[in-house]
Amino acid sequence: MFSPKVAKAMNDQIKRELDSAYIYAGMAAYFDEIGLPGAAHWMKQQFGEEQQHAWKLYEYIFDRGGKVTFEALDKPASDYASPLDVFQKTLKHEKFITGHIHDLYALAVEEKDYASQILLQWFIEEQVEEEKSAGDIVSMLERAGDSKQALFMLDKELGQRA
Repeated sequence: MFSPKVAKAMNDQIKRELDSAYIYAGMAAYFDEIGLPGAAHWMKQQFGEEQQHAWKLYEYIFDRGGKVTFEALDKPASDYASPLDVFQKTLKHEKFITGHIHDLYALAVEEKDYASQILLQWFIEEQVEEEKSAGDIVSMLERAGDSKQALFMLDKELGQRA
């Protein structure tokens, strides 16, 4: 049986995933505004990924006979100090999401909801990837320092994200 507590927590996670998409859309707009199309592309890809995460939970809730509810999204930031600031905030946000995924998994364990544990294992693995990707970019930007040439080279690399 699908635990009502797990269903509620998954609905809460849908909101967090959609908030994440909205945050990344705001970051994409920032990068487009400052002329870094590769970084904007990376964030647009991230936007799409977060939407997919939300829909994965959406479909799962319905597959288990639950009800999906939507909450209003939070307004994302639109101004940042620098590209490094954006990716530091990205990494911090991904760690925030990871914490909630872990809490959701712990709840599924507590509720003996084995099917949800299997689904959430996928999300746990995905978050390892998300944190590594954002962390790698933070490291590259820190090494680049004030070099405009390094920033533009990194921007070109970020634009290659499929």
